[in-house]
Amino acid sequence: MRWENLTDGSAGDQARDAALFGTDVVTTRTFDTPEFRGITFHEIRARSIINRVPGASRMPFEWTVNPYRGCTHACVYCFARKTHSYLDLDTGIGFDTQIVVKVNAPELLRRQLASRRWHGDHIAMGTNVDCYQRAEGRYRLMPGIISALTDHANPFSILTKGTLILRDLDLLCRAAAVTDIGVSVSVGFTDHELWRTVEPGTPAPERRLDVVRTLSEHGIGCGVLMAPVIPFLGDHPDQLRATVRAIAASGATSVTPLVLHLRPGAREWFMAWLGQHHPHLVPRYGRLYAEGAYAPKWYQRRITRQVHEFAEEFGIGPSRARAARRIPVPEPVPEPVAGPTQLTLL
Repeated sequence: MRWENLTDGSAGDQARDAALFGTDVVTTRTFDTPEFRGITFHEIRARSIINRVPGASRMPFEWTVNPYRGCTHACVYCFARKTHSYLDLDTGIGFDTQIVVKVNAPELLRRQLASRRWHGDHIAMGTNVDCYQRAEGRYRLMPGIISALTDHANPFSILTKGTLILRDLDLLCRAAAVTDIGVSVSVGFTDHELWRTVEPGTPAPERRLDVVRTLSEHGIGCGVLMAPVIPFLGDHPDQLRATVRAIAASGATSVTPLVLHLRPGAREWFMAWLGQHHPHLVPRYGRLYAEGAYAPKWYQRRITRQVHEFAEEFGIGPSRARAARRIPVPEPVPEPVAGPTQLTLL
């Protein structure tokens, strides 16, 4: 797909893009440095930065701020891939390498927070694409965003796979002194072979857990979203137990499992990856996700129950956030189970 319609497409395309981004639409940049090689950045000036979550969404929050679209984490399962199609961009490689940067996000947020129409509701960040992805190291939008929220004592939360959040540790501590903040780190598994293939642009799982540890040491409670639990590749009880154990050892206040879901856009990309790396699993996925984007309720409940049992074993959970962790002597991490596991679908 192409981006050209933002600047020299049809009148209809330009009208649509102006509505999204304003009239001074796009500046496109590339940087010849190793961390950004092959990445194209499209700098835009957004018209609005606080977004209302659709009522039909399963999200437990109403408002979000997303300074980026597209993500260099390149997670093959990312549900946000579909959003790139709204800009006539590819939801596969394009999502990983064509990054939209809302360069006016901090100033625009400060202006919207000051509006009489804004009532100080909770704002969630990192719920679409990661606000601490690699691009943030160059554009540094989050310090201004956090400062604006802090100055207005506006509650907020951040979900990330990025270690770059520690750059803003002092700002987070200052925010926590004046308003309610929440930080969660996403770690779905600790298996390195699985990590390298499905989350190639992210920091290693243990580095993300170091973030949890550091935040906790500075008085910022940090939960872990154990997501995604990937069927037949990361769902064996031994794998789940190893992951929960590592999460508990990091000092996380809670662990919340979430089974892989495959929405349109992500589903096609993930299934292509699965066919290349684990072709024997394609029929099993076809059966497990036959009803739509989500795994069956019975499967989700089983994973949740197992994770909660392991969390109880290691002394972690919302009701025990202040309790001493019971971490036994480290055990060998079991080999990944990629073939038939405890679940057989007929």
